[in-house]
Amino acid sequence: MLRNKGSLKTKNWLVYAVFVGPAVLLCILFIFLPLVIGVYYSLRDWNGISVSSNFVGIQNYVKALTDDKFIGTIGFTLKYAVVMVIGYNVFGLALAMILNMKLKLRGILRAVYFMPIVIGTSTVGYLWNFIIGTFLPFIGKTFGIGFFERNWLAYPETAFLSLVIVSLWQGTGYYMIIYLAGLQSVPSDLLEAAQIDGAGLKDRFFKIIFPLIRPSVTVCLFLSIVNSLKSFDLNYSLTSGGPYGTTQTIAYRIFLDAFDADQLSYASAEAVIFSLIVGVIAIIQVKASRKKEVEM
Repeated sequence: MLRNKGSLKTKNWLVYAVFVGPAVLLCILFIFLPLVIGVYYSLRDWNGISVSSNFVGIQNYVKALTDDKFIGTIGFTLKYAVVMVIGYNVFGLALAMILNMKLKLRGILRAVYFMPIVIGTSTVGYLWNFIIGTFLPFIGKTFGIGFFERNWLAYPETAFLSLVIVSLWQGTGYYMIIYLAGLQSVPSDLLEAAQIDGAGLKDRFFKIIFPLIRPSVTVCLFLSIVNSLKSFDLNYSLTSGGPYGTTQTIAYRIFLDAFDADQLSYASAEAVIFSLIVGVIAIIQVKASRKKEVEM
């Protein structure tokens, strides 16, 4: 009997090692090990090229937290994240509600709205850079449409608006699919019974549908917060942080400091601070959302 239990445990460990082992190894190699190395170099003075480096303690952290440019990118990233979290979830849920109805072309429409997320973010950025910076001004000047005559990417307010519009165009379909999966798990007989009892669309949504899709809301909020805070590809390819650095996200600023200014240790300190900000915000959001799920 003891031998059978021992052999069963051994088999279980072998199964875990085969199926979970590669994922754990990849996490260690590409997440935890780089994090440890990043923390190590954030405490030193290294340009990423020289063989030797000097220990400087928390000087890089003090420099980052007193750097107006870095603090400015934190403010811009938080502003961008708030707008994108609201936009992704509002439009994603609205599209999911519409495409959950019995429409003849709903299958095609779902594919169409989801398609932009399949395209590489850098490709999307360069494509829209041409559309916004060259094509639309040409159309505006040709047909006398003043709204499009100027290059939106050349002005801070419209550059931010362009970044938001393109981000929503590409990413909303992803959150739509998650919400759609949640909506399809809502029992139809429950909604029919509420409708027979005289509950309107508003009551059915807030008292039945929304409470039942809370897990989908939690997932979408978490993903939209994290993805918005660590946005880099679109910022790099669409606006390049311009004009005059007014649309630089934290990730893009870290990239510039590390590979353009050759300040790898300073960029590592910025990355550690950035990771802490993302981690704290994500943990608070998940705990708050989970608490709401339990209450509902």
